[in-house]
Amino acid sequence: MEENKSEKRLDFIREKITDELKSGKNGGKLLFRFPPEPNGYLHIGHAKSICLNFGLSKDFEGAGTNLRFDDTNPTKEDQEYVDAIKKDIEWLGYEWAGEPKFTSDYFDQLYDWAIQLIKDGKAYVDDQTADVIASQKGTPTTPGTNSPFRDRSVEENLELFEGMKEGKFEEGSRVLRAKIDMANSNMHLRDPFLYRIIKKAHHRTGDKWCIYPMYDWAHGQSDYIEGITNSLCTTEFEVHRPLYNWFLDQIATSDRIRPEQTEFSRLNLNYTVMSKRKLLQLVEEGVVNGWDDPRMPTISGLRRRGYTPASIRNFAETVGITKRDNVIDVSLLEFAVREDLNKTAPRVMAVLDPIKLVIDNYEEGKTEWLEAENNPEDENSGSRQLPFSKELYIEREDFKESANRKFFRLTLGKEVRLKNAYIIKGESCVKDADGNITEIHCTYDPLSRSGSGTEESKRKVKGTLHWVSAEHAIDAKVNLYDRLFSDEAPDARKDPETKESIDFKTFLNPDSLQVIEGCKVEPSLKENNAGDNFQFQRLGYFILDQESTTDNMIFNKTVGLKDSWAKKK
Repeated sequence: MEENKSEKRLDFIREKITDELKSGKNGGKLLFRFPPEPNGYLHIGHAKSICLNFGLSKDFEGAGTNLRFDDTNPTKEDQEYVDAIKKDIEWLGYEWAGEPKFTSDYFDQLYDWAIQLIKDGKAYVDDQTADVIASQKGTPTTPGTNSPFRDRSVEENLELFEGMKEGKFEEGSRVLRAKIDMANSNMHLRDPFLYRIIKKAHHRTGDKWCIYPMYDWAHGQSDYIEGITNSLCTTEFEVHRPLYNWFLDQIATSDRIRPEQTEFSRLNLNYTVMSKRKLLQLVEEGVVNGWDDPRMPTISGLRRRGYTPASIRNFAETVGITKRDNVIDVSLLEFAVREDLNKTAPRVMAVLDPIKLVIDNYEEGKTEWLEAENNPEDENSGSRQLPFSKELYIEREDFKESANRKFFRLTLGKEVRLKNAYIIKGESCVKDADGNITEIHCTYDPLSRSGSGTEESKRKVKGTLHWVSAEHAIDAKVNLYDRLFSDEAPDARKDPETKESIDFKTFLNPDSLQVIEGCKVEPSLKENNAGDNFQFQRLGYFILDQESTTDNMIFNKTVGLKDSWAKKK
């Protein structure tokens, strides 16, 4: 098995795997896994792990990556999350090996191994509550206190554990603990929990179980059952690795592959909250419109926002795989989608705040069809026909009655070019009783049509405006999305006086969503489908929303043409 040839420098994980292959470790076999808990939707942080684990199976010939759902807590998990996770991975462009796996597939085996630990004198049932047990744990510099139930006989432990399994005891009344070392400097080795009682139906096993394994007990053993070679975790699990290995020491045999855990830095983004618990809070409290709200950092939210699979994969590659935690500027993610859409998104014309523009010397009732390039970055994108007529819509902010020399848009007595069309000159404007401009009048140079080759068409003017023919315009609703939080670290701020954490919702950006009705878009957009991306010329990148119909077009702003937050900072 050889790694695909690449001139790029390998990250430390790929270097490690390459060295293992050279040494013949595990007979040259490679199997990775992505093990999400189905208790929420995946976010951009998970995308980094997805791109790593599934990317490795693409990088190394013959390797594979399992999708395994860590479904050990029925109080938080749901089939909805399972389905959403599978959709996200497929959308990102990856395939898992074989059928999806579930930790619940291994509940019987995990239970049998727990019985073996009890028989070996390495596990015991503790009658104390979780709070009492926590108070006996000690500190990293002081040893913990042994449970008064630590030295129960094997027979009593087997009987009690069987009673736990059969539902004879109340939730929280008993736990099964590993018997390791209450004085170990690693707190995770101080007799950790193996099982707790949860009397709630499981989304796959129903009411079969009322005891459920803890993450640390289930994770490494599931890796072992599946034959995983490289168990890749984020750095917060580094302190769990000795426990991961201790559990494997109790069950692993020399004739089977033993997984090895390696840690890499998690993805931290500024202006973003990535705790699934806090994201769920935003959903349940109605702060956002569901997990796929385009302001959410979830993969489904980014998809609805207009992010592309390629942009997220490129972002993950740019961030890279390191051992040191750091905070990535969210502008790097925005740059990734801007760069991808610049190459792939068709250019179209849309006017978000329309005002009528009348060309006084243009023939009444005439419609002219002008050729417009779809994407100058893509030579194969072709062109389309745009209708042009006497009455157009332009952006209200693109006109001023009078302006200084730095205003390169339309004003009275000055010329601008209409994109793909003609040079026009501002002549007059109409106002209502309150003095608001309701209509602009101009004249055009009929010899100045773009691309016509005339001397007039080559004439240079400083401003170019986008526009839509009033007669042919399609009404649309546009959702202008911005960052959900206005603070760089919304979930890490403390009150300077009390030193207590400030509620992260304090930093919600009140301008994160602006809904604009009555926008005008060019008629070619009628022919597109939900999920199609576009560049609204001069405005930014937008996507046709999943709830859009031919009679009710809805566009979501993905990102502006430039980083508007750089100025704010």
